[in-house]
Amino acid sequence: MRKLLNEELDRLSVDAFKKVDKIPFMVVLDNVRSLHNIGSLFRTADAFRLEGIFLCGITATPPHREIHKTALGATDSVHWEYREETTDAITELKRDGYHIFSVEQAEGAVMLDQVQLSGDQKYVLVFGHEIRGVEQQVVDMSDLCIEIPQYGTKHSLNISVAAGIVIWELFRRMEQK
Repeated sequence: MRKLLNEELDRLSVDAFKKVDKIPFMVVLDNVRSLHNIGSLFRTADAFRLEGIFLCGITATPPHREIHKTALGATDSVHWEYREETTDAITELKRDGYHIFSVEQAEGAVMLDQVQLSGDQKYVLVFGHEIRGVEQQVVDMSDLCIEIPQYGTKHSLNISVAAGIVIWELFRRMEQK
């Protein structure tokens, strides 16, 4: 095996990325405080060609040096918007026909491997504050809560890790439809 050079990876330019069809997923960050988590979500959204990101509440916005450090330019390719209130973003996205999936441990949550997707539906994945999680009011507005099975002594994952797991799993299943 030989590591591939960057030139061999056939990456899209920023302009080409903006024009290509996207996977019908949006991400909403509900009061995420870590700039590294925010930057990481931009890179993940770019990697899987998601439609975009809504940054809400205390979630910082680009341009910011610490976001750029982990986003590595993905803030230029991924569409993003800011909303002061997460509930405003959720209301807007619901009105646009998205189903809202909050990634949260909640009564009635569906384990990630049991989530059902439709090939003709658009989805929003909501990730919450590193300590408090997704706000209850946002959970109340959600069509579904998704839980990632965990088997150790801790019952939480870093947002960027959780997002990577959820986005990969749902992307993989959507691509099979």
